[in-house]
Formats: sequence, C-alpha cells, structure tokens
Amino acid sequence: MNYLLITMLFIIAVMLCIVAFIYWRQHRFIQRLTHSLELRLLNQDSFNIDSSSKSLKPLINVLHDLHQSSLFITERDKLTGLANRVGFKRKMLARMPISEGMLVLVDIHQFRFVNDLFGFLFGDKLLKAFAKRIDSLNCKAQFIARMNGNEFLLFYHQPLTIEQLLTIKNDLQRPFEIEQQPISIKMQLGVLSLSEHHADASLMLRRLDLALKKAKALKQPIAFYDQDDDKAQYRELLIINGLPKGLKQDQLFMVFQPKLDIKSGQCKQVEALIRWQHESLGLISPSEFIPLAEQTGMIDILSPWVLDNVLAQQAKWRNMGIYVNVALNLSSTDLDNPNLAVDVGTKLSQYLVPAESITIEITESALMISLEQTIMTLNQLRDIGVKLAIDDFGTGHSSLAYLRHLPVDEVKIDKAFLDEFETSKAAKQIVKTSIDLAKNLGFEVTVEGVESKSVLETLHLFGVDTIQGDYFAKPFTASEFEHIYPQLNYSQLNHPQIKHP
Repeated sequence: MNYLLITMLFIIAVMLCIVAFIYWRQHRFIQRLTHSLELRLLNQDSFNIDSSSKSLKPLINVLHDLHQSSLFITERDKLTGLANRVGFKRKMLARMPISEGMLVLVDIHQFRFVNDLFGFLFGDKLLKAFAKRIDSLNCKAQFIARMNGNEFLLFYHQPLTIEQLLTIKNDLQRPFEIEQQPISIKMQLGVLSLSEHHADASLMLRRLDLALKKAKALKQPIAFYDQDDDKAQYRELLIINGLPKGLKQDQLFMVFQPKLDIKSGQCKQVEALIRWQHESLGLISPSEFIPLAEQTGMIDILSPWVLDNVLAQQAKWRNMGIYVNVALNLSSTDLDNPNLAVDVGTKLSQYLVPAESITIEITESALMISLEQTIMTLNQLRDIGVKLAIDDFGTGHSSLAYLRHLPVDEVKIDKAFLDEFETSKAAKQIVKTSIDLAKNLGFEVTVEGVESKSVLETLHLFGVDTIQGDYFAKPFTASEFEHIYPQLNYSQLNHPQIKHP
C-alpha cells in the first residue's frame, strides 16, 4: 500500500515538473517574442525569433508575415512601390552611425502644373515612369525613397562628384512619353555630404531640405548644404516666432515716404512703409519678413495691424490739418479674402477717415495670381471709394489685354526701370513707353526710386504725375513728417532733397 502511494506521488511530481517545464519554455518564448515585437516597434531592422516547438511554428510564421506586410504598408509608397519617408528613416536608423556617403534630394520642378494641365491620372503615370527611371540610373543608388509628391531621395555609400550629379540630373530630365504625349520636366537637386554633415536621421533630412530650398531660391540646378544654411533657417524661425511678440511690444512701426506731385510741386500723398526693430536681430527689412509672414499665414495678423496704424495716423493728421493721401500695400494673401472691402469699410468708419484719403497698392504679380477674383475684390474696394494702384508696374509680366480691365487709378513704375536711365537710350525709351502706355490707358503714373534732379526733370518731360524717391524725401516717422510737412508744400523741382529734421 505504501509502495503504491509512493509511486503515485512520484508520477504526480514528474507530471508537475513536466508541466512546469512546458510553462517555463512557453513563458520564455513569450518573453522573447515580446522583446522582438518591441524591437520592431522601435524601427529595428528585422523580426527574428527561433523556437524548437513545432506547435508554436504556425504562430511565429503568422507574426512574421504580419510584420512583413505591416512594413510594406507603412514603409512603402503605394504609387511607385519605392520606400517612403518612414521606410527611409528606419533604414537609416538600422545603419547608424553613418559618416560616409551622400544624400541627394531630387525635386521635379513645378510638377503641380503637370497635374493642372493633364490631370492627376496622367501625373501619377509620370511619377511611376520617373520612379522606374530613377531606379535604373547608371549611377545606381544604394537606397531610394519617394519623400512626398514630387521629391525623391537617393542614398549613396560613396560621395559623388559634381559631374556625376549633373549626369544624374540630365539622365532624369530626358523627355518622357506618357499616353503618347511627349513631356519634358526639369530637376533641381539638394545635396548633403555625410562625411561633413552627418547627424541623426531627422537632422540630416532637415539639412537636405535646406539644400533643396537653397537651389530653388537661387534658381540653381544643384545646391549643397553648408552650415550657414542652418543659421539662415534659425534666423527665419526667430523672425516668424518673434512677429506676434514684436507687434505687442511695438517693435514694428510705420514710416511715411512723401511723394512729389509734379504739376503742383506739392506733397499730396505719402506711402506707408513698415519697419521692424527686432530685439536681437536689429532692423529687419520688410522684404525679408513679409514673404515669411505670407508663407506661414502670419500675414493675417500683420495686415490688420498695418491698416489700423495707417488709419489711426490718418485720423490724427486730419485733425491736425494735414491732408494727404496715404498709400499702403496689400499682399496677394489679402486679396484672397472675399470680405476685404467690408473689413476696410468697417475700419474707415471706425476711425472716421474718408475712403478717398487712402490708396491701396497691389503688386502686379499679385494681381495675376487669381485675376478674376482679384478684379472682383478691386471693384468692391473701389465701390467704397478707396483709390487703387498697381505697384511695381512692368515687373509682373501681366498681359496687356488685361490691363485695360483693371479698376485702378494709378500705376507705379518700379525703380528697377531707372537702372542705367541716364546712360542708356534703350533704358530711357523703355521708361517713356511704359509711361505712355499707362497714361493712354487712363492711369496716373508714379515713378519710384528717383535719386537725382536730372532724372526728375526728364520724367517731368515724359509726363509723369508723381515721383517718389530719396532725391525728394526719404521715409520719415510720423512725428518727423508732421515737423517737415510745411516745407513739403512748396515746389521742389529746383530745390535739393528734403532732409530729416
């Protein structure tokens, strides 16, 4: 009896040991499986797990297939089959640190016009054909990714020469034939040398974007990243991030440049110009911060601020007996606002300023972005009594067929047309022809950038209505203008430039 009991206890103990061993093995497998899955989530390069248990093989195979399909879905571009931005980052992370080689970012220049002209289906076929071509280059990349709509990234283990880069560019630019339609495209390349500028994957991508941005800004086929590009971007970030604070702290202010009415010899109008005295960057030109404000949407807070300041100053001057028209500039973004005329009318009523006492200037290039909508907006502004002017006339490549339909009162001929005005008959004839064209269309004509008496006198003979420039007067602050205004109400044709008080 005792022997039988001992045998049964022994058998039970053995079975418990076997169960415990099986449990331990499964627990260890699950731990290893969990660790492998965690590595996969951390963008490691592969999913590997070994097990001698045949019963767990189906589970391992299913997880492996799931991993592979998940990688393909999340790390592959659906259209071209190339890796996408996520796939590129994972590949780079698995190879870190990388301190040799080169990254090349290829941009199809103005690709959106292909979609606009031929349709998105045509554009997709062109992208597929381009992806095949980039994958079959003679100078074959170790890794290729489509980063977004029209940008492709190539990774090379070894640096390329400028001749090799130009060959890549030229090979990619060979004409395509899509749906029996021949089509040519242009490339721009941003290049990052990893031996000089290696870093983490995100920083390398940012630097590569900066190189391409530089190529576009300089209108060059190829641009290399250098350390100054980081400084330029840091400056841009300081400007954009500092704009709301600058407005609150009165770092931004308006100056006013008087214009000379040729016939009367008096100052009847000033142009309001914005300035920014940044707390750390010093005086920033509007040609630098206004495009940044437009690109980031900050113009939506800047334009109302300008309008408020101009109208408040105009109300103050009229109460002081200073009656001048004040011109202010609007951006192309402002013209997209369907309520612009209503907003301007509301502000005029708020400050009790008559509409005819301000002129809104719009650049010719801004007019041509959306001509139909722009003409509608301009008509609405004119209906409330605001005067309108085309700024930088002659630089926006507008069609002469449209000019006669524009509801504007004045055109301003850009100062660039005065380059070589006194030394070149051709330059002088171009200015005269532009003035005659504008006058024949019924516009008043202002010429900007007049810096000498001889130029002023010639423009007077050409029939110009108004001149603006340093020869007559430089921009003044509001208080300076109030002080100098009485002197501006006399003929300046035979007098030197008005100086700052």
